[in-house]
Amino acid sequence: MQSTTTKNSQKSTKEHPSGDKRFKALDITMKRNQYRQDALIEVLHKAQESFGYLEEDVLLYVARGLKLPLSRVYGVATFYHLFSLKPSGAHTCVVCLGTACYVKGSGQVLEALEQKTGIHQGETTPDGQMSLMSARCIGACGIAPAVVFDGTVAGKVKPEEALEKIKDWGINQG
Repeated sequence: MQSTTTKNSQKSTKEHPSGDKRFKALDITMKRNQYRQDALIEVLHKAQESFGYLEEDVLLYVARGLKLPLSRVYGVATFYHLFSLKPSGAHTCVVCLGTACYVKGSGQVLEALEQKTGIHQGETTPDGQMSLMSARCIGACGIAPAVVFDGTVAGKVKPEEALEKIKDWGINQG
C-alpha cells in the first residue's frame, strides 16, 4: 500500500500543477541545458513549438525555471519576430517594411491587405484563418517588395497580387 502512495506522490511532483504535459517538454529542455540562463532562446523555441505561442503563464514558467526576471524573458520573446505572444492564424502573411521594400511599395501592399481582411499588422482575423505581420527586413531586398506567404517568399509583389494570394485561404474578407 505504501509503494502506491509513494508512486502517486512522485508522479504529482513531476507533473505541472495544471496537468498539462507540454510543461514537461520545457522541463526536459531546461534540464538538458542544465538550467543555464543562456539557454533562454532554445527554451523559448521549445515553448512555442509545444504551445503554438508564448502566453504569459508559459513565460513565467520559463523565467522561474531559468531563474531569470520575467522582464528579461518577455524582452527576448518580444525582440525576436519569430516568437509570438498571441496564437497565430492558420495562415501567415509577413510584409517586409525594410527600406528597399518600403520604397518599392510594401506600404501599399500592407494597406491593401489590412483593408481587405479588416485587421492590422500584428493581428489575426476573428475566424483564426490569417495572421498579418510585418518585418523590418527579411533580407530579400533584390526582389522588393517582398512578402512571405505561409513561409514562402514572394518578390515584386503588387497589392493586387497579395490579395490574390490570400484569396484561397478562406478568409471572410471585407
